[in-house]
Amino acid sequence: MAFWRNQLSGPTDPASDAAWARVEPRKGFFTDTSICIGCKACEVACKEWNGIPEDGLDLLNQSYDNTGALGASTWRHVAFVEQDSHRIEQARESGRRLVQLGMPTVRDGSATGTATATATAEAPGDVRSGAAAAPGPTDTAVPDLRWLMASDVCKHCTHAACLDVCPTGSLFRTEFGTVVVQDDVCNGCGYCVAACPFGVIERRRGDEGHEGGRESHGISINSGGADPTQNGEVKNVGIAQKCTLCYDRLGEGQTPACAQACPTTSIKFGDLADMRATAQARVAELHELGYTEARLYGTDENDGVGGTGSVFLLLDEPEVYGLPPDPRVTTADLPDMFRKAGLAGLAMLGMAAAAFVGRKR
Repeated sequence: MAFWRNQLSGPTDPASDAAWARVEPRKGFFTDTSICIGCKACEVACKEWNGIPEDGLDLLNQSYDNTGALGASTWRHVAFVEQDSHRIEQARESGRRLVQLGMPTVRDGSATGTATATATAEAPGDVRSGAAAAPGPTDTAVPDLRWLMASDVCKHCTHAACLDVCPTGSLFRTEFGTVVVQDDVCNGCGYCVAACPFGVIERRRGDEGHEGGRESHGISINSGGADPTQNGEVKNVGIAQKCTLCYDRLGEGQTPACAQACPTTSIKFGDLADMRATAQARVAELHELGYTEARLYGTDENDGVGGTGSVFLLLDEPEVYGLPPDPRVTTADLPDMFRKAGLAGLAMLGMAAAAFVGRKR
């Protein structure tokens, strides 16, 4: 069972598992939410490059969010979360507990670089340079209000449940370790929708952003009528859709459109190993500045999806951003399920055989 267990859970190289003859370094994103300004340039660039229909221009009465969540016509979604000082304190306290459990600690600013247990208070609002990990790093002054902004995207999981359950092979693993949907192969069964632990993949309805209609102001198949501006039926209706990590651009050595358009470099792209190292360095830097709430998401190769190809630096609990705190691929337990089913079958056969052997002649 070890072979199948490695295929369905735990650390592994997904491109090698997919039997690619030429395996490229695994690519991925690092989204640093601490410098995201919520400009939505990533959303626009994603739609323009991939020809994704418009999905609604009206605000949802949820801050400045007009898309709500990832979906078939929203491959990048920028979340806006408003927090008061009480919630910020809670986030920093939960961050302190994570630091004590082994996350990057806050280091002394001296040349020796050793951690210290005490610090001298400076003026209110200043960062104290000698902060340490325990009993708790010294914080900056807590503001009365702040916005958390984060650009969410498909996680391109190491163990992708959407790919594992697809009956047609429309989802496949690329040589870069990413997961892509083939529009012309998908039959719209929806198995992948239910399997994704992040709620990323979705079948396109065709009426996104338009109540009661199937017209779209985005990219669509033109009706071919007399009016050249009249849009026709939205393409790929009923077909599963999600981020491809711009597979067509990767093949040409280019950066995905969202990362290329990000003005603050909140979205970084490169070899996944480099992205994870950059994320670790960044969270350590923020801890040194007193932002104990900084934490990483998707870097643990032993989590329920084997780590993700999209790594995030968060400033609060994952749930605040609409992310599951402990995602688990739905196929991870298949080896144990098959083993238990086999044992149950053998037990039933044994009982049946015993019944025949022991009956009276």
